[in-house]
Amino acid sequence: MSPAKGSAKGPSRRAKQVGIAGAAVGVLAAGLATAFAVERVLVRRSVNLPGDPYVDEPFGDQAHDSELTVTAADGTELHVEIVEPTKPGNKPTIVFVHGFALDMGTFYFQRQALTEQGEHRLVFYDQPGHGRSSRLKSGEYDIAALGKSLAAVLNATVPDGHIILVGHSMGGMTIMAFAEQYPEWFGKRVTGVVLMSTSAGLIDKSKLGLPTLVARASAPFFPLWGKAADLGGTTIDRARVVSSDLAWLLTRRYGFGEPKPSPSLVTFVEHMNSKTSVETLTKYLHTLYTHNRFPALSALRGVPVLVIVGTKDYLTPVTHSEEILRHLPDAELIKVDNSGHVVMLEKADQVNAALLPFVEKIS
Repeated sequence: MSPAKGSAKGPSRRAKQVGIAGAAVGVLAAGLATAFAVERVLVRRSVNLPGDPYVDEPFGDQAHDSELTVTAADGTELHVEIVEPTKPGNKPTIVFVHGFALDMGTFYFQRQALTEQGEHRLVFYDQPGHGRSSRLKSGEYDIAALGKSLAAVLNATVPDGHIILVGHSMGGMTIMAFAEQYPEWFGKRVTGVVLMSTSAGLIDKSKLGLPTLVARASAPFFPLWGKAADLGGTTIDRARVVSSDLAWLLTRRYGFGEPKPSPSLVTFVEHMNSKTSVETLTKYLHTLYTHNRFPALSALRGVPVLVIVGTKDYLTPVTHSEEILRHLPDAELIKVDNSGHVVMLEKADQVNAALLPFVEKIS
């Protein structure tokens, strides 16, 4: 008579699998514990670097004259802040559109400089699922929908007058989607565009700066990551908190170009990243991966365009900006040496030195 399933003489396949899985989890846990210990040592060394120019900078909320909530076409509620000019004049309103896993704080130094100048009305908003804006209740996020969200903000905050649009990373893609949907705005209402560290459709080629082999292997899974978040987004969020030191190091590696950037700046960017839920991140991945808005750039022809990119941007490399210039040969391209993806924070002085004269020239 053959032994019964699960008996001492004939352990079931399931039992063996559980044993192997348990051993694997134990090895993984031990490895993670060691990795986190190493991370914390590296972070402490990085954070304690002397001469951090922003150690006393009060990053966070900035002064504004009014705030409101705008409901986008997909139902998300968008948090908007407005800074009014302090000097008389009839200059264009400047509307800022931030990127993936960030919020309106992205433009901290540009907001500071333009507020001090006091000549322009400034509008900032958090993209759906980011900052203080609400999350999408169902479905995936879509760049096209972000273009409609921008339209909703413009209709609510700038019902008349000229507009200058400033977009960073996914914010630049949002402006392109808006141009694709509402080309009639450009040249009449929108009289200038600034695109920072963005792409019109080469994301699938850069694979977010991952090594080629890893990028090729991971490409088919991009659309599936949203499902993973549905299954365990809260668990992953908790894991992100536990491994916050690793997140800090990755932010420094992929967001900045200098070998030793300001630890305070890295922390500021990492805080913006960490406030964006895994559910939101994964719901955006597919639309970023399939983004292609080269035809939409035709709407920007005849409108002054400034393109800014860091020479060490691993996420949207210089080649992406150069490709935009191929479609917009009259645009101005500024390459900022030794800067990464968050160029407007890492090299704020150089970015402002290009942005302010551009804005003044077309005002």
